[in-house]
Order: sequence, then structure tokens, then C-alpha cells
Amino acid sequence: MEATTTQGRRWVLSSVNETLDATVDMVDMTHRRISIFSSDLEPEIYNAERFLSAVKRLALGKPFVRIRVLIANPSRVVRNGNPFVQLARRLSACIEFRNVNEAYREHREAFFIADEAAIIYRVDSGKWEGIADTHEPAVARRYLGLFDEVWNASRVETEVRELRV
Repeated sequence: MEATTTQGRRWVLSSVNETLDATVDMVDMTHRRISIFSSDLEPEIYNAERFLSAVKRLALGKPFVRIRVLIANPSRVVRNGNPFVQLARRLSACIEFRNVNEAYREHREAFFIADEAAIIYRVDSGKWEGIADTHEPAVARRYLGLFDEVWNASRVETEVRELRV
């Protein structure tokens, strides 16, 4: 029996446009699950019509999709508003938001994980430099472990309730 190897694509991100392109590409290739760890739902990415359309296609086109979003600074999202949050209101069966627990708010990184295999990772959420890989399951699982740890320690709090999520 021959083993099948899946070849992924890895590339370096250095701008907001490259990060948006990578994010939309990964939403388009997702089958079941997206996990997003963000400081403030970066509006350049998560307000972009291309991203919102891709999420809507995913949520409406595939059964059992689950999108989980951790926000480290929810007050900034409340103050600035966010179309992704508005979309989540309409697709509440598959999109869920939580505020990052205080104990984890010092994490500066931002990441996006699709189907436990693809990842976009930025060391500093305030900068656009990072890496994207469409098939790196070991790394994706490592950050998904961190995501799950923070997710389980976090809860829906006042700022997110104000968003009616």
C-alpha cells in the first residue's frame, strides 16, 4: 500500500493585502472548522467584503461548519463596529465569539486555523508580517491546542453581549 502525501503551499506575508488574500484562500478551502485568535478583529481583514462573502459561502454551503473567534480586545471591536460580527448574528448557529480570558491577554500573536491543517500565523498582531501554510497539520494542531486552552478559559462577556453575539 502506498502512502499519500498532501503537499501544501507555504508563503511569507508582508502586507495587509497578502494577509487578506491568504485569509480568503483559506476560508475557501475550509471544510468544517475555522479558529481565529485576534486582538481586535483587524478591520482590514475581517471587515473586507471578500472575507465576509467567503465566510457566508462556507457557512451556507457546507453542513456542520463551526467558526470560533477569540477576541483579546473586544472594547475596540465594540467601539469600531464590525461587519463580521453582524454576519455572525445572522449565522449564529455556526459562528461564536468569546473574549480572551485576562490570563491570556498578553499573547500578542494572531492566527487563523482552518480544518486543523492550514494556518496563518503572525507573531505580532499589530504587524502584517507572518506566514501562511495550506497544509501544516503539526503546527496547526499546536496552535489549535493553545486556542482550545484559551477558548475553554474564556467566556462571553459584556462587550460581546453588547454586540448581541
